[in-house]
Order: sequence, then C-alpha cells, then structure tokens
Amino acid sequence: MPEVKPTAGSPAAAPASSTGASQWDRVAAMDEFKQLLKAKTRFVVPATIFFIVYYFLLPYLVGYHPQFMDKRVWGKVNIAYLFALSQFFVSWLIAWLYVRAARHFDQLSNSILSKLGKGGN
Repeated sequence: MPEVKPTAGSPAAAPASSTGASQWDRVAAMDEFKQLLKAKTRFVVPATIFFIVYYFLLPYLVGYHPQFMDKRVWGKVNIAYLFALSQFFVSWLIAWLYVRAARHFDQLSNSILSKLGKGGN
C-alpha cells in the first residue's frame, strides 16, 4: 500500500514546536483551551441532565400519577398534553441558551487561534 504523505494544509502537516510537541499538544496545554473545555462542560452537562429529566418526567407522571395528568385545563386539553407540548418549547429554549453561550465559546476559540497564529503558547 502506498504511503500517504500529509499535504501542506492538513493537521498532520502542522509544524511541531521546538520542543517536538505537535500543534495539538500545544493547544491542549493552553490555559485558554482548558477554560474553553470547562465553559462548555459547565453548560452542556447541566443542560443535558435537565433535558433528560424533563423528557422522562412525562412518561413517569402519566404512568404513576395519571389522575393528576388527566386534569382538564381547557376543553379536552389536559395537563399531559400541555406537558408534552412544553417539551418542544423547552428544547427551543435550551437551543437558544446554547447559541448565547456559544458566543463566549467563540471568543475563547478565537483567543486560542490568535495565540497559535502568533506562535505563542
């Protein structure tokens, strides 16, 4: 099988620093990158846990508290229908919050890229 050599723009062709570390190793060691990972984790983990709990709350409530979920709110619309509909809005809310948080993530990413462009660490 012929050997595939990295092209000039590929990550594998990224020049190593004087210490022999790859560009990825340099990025992973940067404080800005660690801040980026922490910031993403602070948003993604609680948002995911909240959404999973909220999502599975509907079948739990319908299964174990059917009298409560069957209460009529407006005409034939009961609490279970409203709760199911609310899951769409909660999903949109989480997506909107992520878009807002991503602005901060982008700032941290740009800081990393600017340092890499200057050859700094």
